[in-house]
Amino acid sequence: MTELSDREAALVAAGEQERPARRLAGPLRAGVWMIGGLLSAYSIAVVFWPVEALQHRMTFLAVALPLVFLCYRSGLGPPLRRLLSRLTRPDGPPAGAEAHPDAKALALGDAPTLEVSAPSVLPDAPTLREFPAHKGANADTVVIGDPPGPAGAPTVEMTPEAQPAGVQVAGEAGGAAAEGGGAVGVDEAGRAKGEWPTVADWLLALASLAVLLYPLADIEAFRDRGSGAALSELDVIAGLGLTLLLLEAVRRTVGSVLSIICAIFLLYAYFGSYLPIDWTIGHRGFDLDQIVSQLYTGTEGFFGVPLQVAATYIILFTIYGAVLDFSGASKFFIDLSFAAFRKSRSAPGRTVTTAGFLLGTVSGSGVATTVSLGSVAWPVLRRAGYPREPAGGILAAGGIGAILSPPTLGAAAFIIAEVMRVSYLQVLIYATVPTILYYLGIFLAIEIDSRRFRTQAVRVDAPGIGRLLLRFGYHFSSLVLIVVLMALDRSAFQAVVIATVIAFALSFLDPAHRMGPKRVGQALAKGTLEVLPVTAVCAAAGIIVGVITQTGLGLNLSSIIVDLAAGNLILTTVLAALAVMLLGLAVPVTASFIIAAVIIAPALMALGVAQAEAYMFIFYYAVLSEVSPPTALSAVAAAAITGGNTYRTMMMTWRYTLPAFLVPFAFVLTPNGQALLGQGPFGLVLLMTAVSAVAVAALAVATGGLAGTPERLLAAVAAVLLLFLEPVPIVAGLSVLAVAAVVHLIRRRSVPA
Repeated sequence: MTELSDREAALVAAGEQERPARRLAGPLRAGVWMIGGLLSAYSIAVVFWPVEALQHRMTFLAVALPLVFLCYRSGLGPPLRRLLSRLTRPDGPPAGAEAHPDAKALALGDAPTLEVSAPSVLPDAPTLREFPAHKGANADTVVIGDPPGPAGAPTVEMTPEAQPAGVQVAGEAGGAAAEGGGAVGVDEAGRAKGEWPTVADWLLALASLAVLLYPLADIEAFRDRGSGAALSELDVIAGLGLTLLLLEAVRRTVGSVLSIICAIFLLYAYFGSYLPIDWTIGHRGFDLDQIVSQLYTGTEGFFGVPLQVAATYIILFTIYGAVLDFSGASKFFIDLSFAAFRKSRSAPGRTVTTAGFLLGTVSGSGVATTVSLGSVAWPVLRRAGYPREPAGGILAAGGIGAILSPPTLGAAAFIIAEVMRVSYLQVLIYATVPTILYYLGIFLAIEIDSRRFRTQAVRVDAPGIGRLLLRFGYHFSSLVLIVVLMALDRSAFQAVVIATVIAFALSFLDPAHRMGPKRVGQALAKGTLEVLPVTAVCAAAGIIVGVITQTGLGLNLSSIIVDLAAGNLILTTVLAALAVMLLGLAVPVTASFIIAAVIIAPALMALGVAQAEAYMFIFYYAVLSEVSPPTALSAVAAAAITGGNTYRTMMMTWRYTLPAFLVPFAFVLTPNGQALLGQGPFGLVLLMTAVSAVAVAALAVATGGLAGTPERLLAAVAAVLLLFLEPVPIVAGLSVLAVAAVVHLIRRRSVPA
C-alpha cells in the first residue's frame, strides 16, 4: 500500500476522531521512533517472558503516555479547521469548487484559488511535510510543493488569508510559531521544517513519566498501600496528576468529548452523596483517597482490562499489520482483488469490497481502509459508470468491513475476549457468520446497482490471478497460521507474534519488499505510534469502568433501562441499539463499546440474553456508528474522495450495510439466534445461516431499485419474518417471498416489450 497523502491522512484522522500528529523531524523523530520500536519489542518479549499484570501495564503506559504529548499537538489552529470544514462540509464542495480530472484535487473558489491535491500539506498544516516552498504567482501567495511541471506535480497555493499559521516563504526570516508554539516553517534551503514540541509538551511528558515510574520504584509496597493501608500524600498527588494527564492525552488524540465524559464520572464519584436519597443512581460518596486508590493502585481503574488489551492484543496485531504492509501484502491484496473480478459489469464494485476485506487484515480501521482503498478504487468505479454517491457507499461499506471481519477485528473484539475470558479464536467464531451475511448483502446490493446504473466492465492492468497467487500467495500463510495456532491452543499473543515472524521471513521472497534492519525498525515503531491514541482511550476508559465498579452505577443504570422498557426484551434491545449508536457518534468505537459493555450489556443479560450475544450485539452497533447518519465517519471520508454529496453517500452506505444493522437483533431476540454466532449443533448453524442468507437477499431486493414497490414491500416483510429464525415465521417469510416473486413475474409480463 502506498503511503497516504496528507489530505488522506487528515481524513483518516478525522474519521478515527484522532487529531493529526505532529510531523517530527531530525533527532527528535529518530528518538521517538527508536522508543516506539523498543516498546514494540518489549511487548513482543512479554509474550514469552511474562511480567506481572500491574507492572506490565504501568510500564507500557509509562512509555506510551509521554509519547502522546510529544507526538500530538494540543489542538489545531483556526485556519486549518475552517479549511477542513470546507473540504468535508455535508453539501459537498464549496460554492465555486470544481473537481479536477484526476479526482484527487479541488480548486476552491474562483480567484485566488487554493488547490488541494495529493500529496498536499494543507490538512497537516501547520505541521509541514518536507516539500520545497517558493513564492506564488504574485507576492501575496506562497506555494508548498514543486511547481507544476509536465507531470502536473501537486501544489498548494495559499493566499495570506488561507495560509496556516507558521507558513513562511523560503528566504523569509524564520518560521512563525504554530498553534501551541511549535516552530514550523521553511529553512534556507527551501525545505519545510519539522514541528517541535513546546516546553509545556515536554513538561507534560516528564510529568507522565514521573507519576508512572513512581509506583514502579516499589510496586509491592505501592500495591499494599492501595489494598489496605492508607495512601500517602504523594500517592494521592501522583494519582490525581495521572488522572489530569490522561484527560489531556485523550483530548489531544480523540477530542474533548471523552475527556468531558470521564470528568463527569469523576464528579459523580465524589459528589454522589449529594444526590437525592430516593434517586436510583445516588450513592454514599467517596473521598479523593478512595477514588485514587480505586483508579491508581490496582487493576480496576487506569490499569484495568482496557489498557491490558491495548498493551497486548492491540499493539501485537498492529505490529503484525505493519509488518504485512511493509512486506508488500497490501499491494498484493489490492492486485488480487482486481485480478479476481475482471469481466462482468458488477466486477468493479465486487473488487472494491473484496479489497476492503483483505486490507482490513492490515489496517483494522474502517476509515483508514476506506481512504486507502478509495485513492485506488474510485477512478475504477468512475470508469465503470458508478455515480459519486453509490461509489462512496461501496467504499465506506467495504472499509467498515475491516473492523467486522476476521481474523483482525477491531479493538473492541479483543476486549470481548478479555472480559468474557474466552480465547480470541472463539470471538472469531462468533464473528464468522455475521461477516458472511454482511458481505453477502453488499455483493447482492452491488449486483442490483450494476443493473440499475448500467455499469460496465473495466479493464485494469493487473497480472493474472493465477500468476499473482503463485508469486505472492505466501502472504496468506501468516493469516491462516494465526487461526491454526489458536486452534492448537496457542494463545492469541503467541499466534500473532509467530505469524509476524513468518511474515517478516517471507518478505525476503520479494526483493522489492525485503525487510532489512531499517524496515524492521520502521515496522516496530509504526506499531507503537499507531496504538498511542487507543492507549490513551483505553487508560482513560479505566476511569469510567473504575467509577462504575466502585459506585455500583452499572447495575443501577441497567435496571433503569429495563424499567424504561417495562421489561420488554424487544424494546430494551431497540433502546440499547439507539444508545450505543448515539454514544458512537461522540466517542471512538473502542470507548463506546467499553462504556456500553458496563452499562447496557447487564440490562440485556438481566432479560435472559446470553453474555456472548449481548457483547456481540453491542460490538456491532458500536462499529456501525461509523456508517450511521448524521456523522457516518467512513461515509464522510468516502464522500470527500469521490466529491459526492455527503448525506446521500451516508444513505447509500446505510443501504449497503443494512444487514449488519438487523442481523444482531436476530441473535439477541430469538432462541436460535445463537446459531449465527456459531453456537449450537453444526446442522442448526448451517440451517440458520441459510435462512439468514435468504433474509439478506430479501433485504437487498427491498432496498434495491429494480423491483416495483409491491414486491419491495413484500420482500421487506419476508426479511423481517425470516430473521425471527423460528419455524412458523420462517415458513411465513418464505411464503411472502414467494408471493413477491410471483407478483414481480406477473408485473414484468404485463409491461409492454
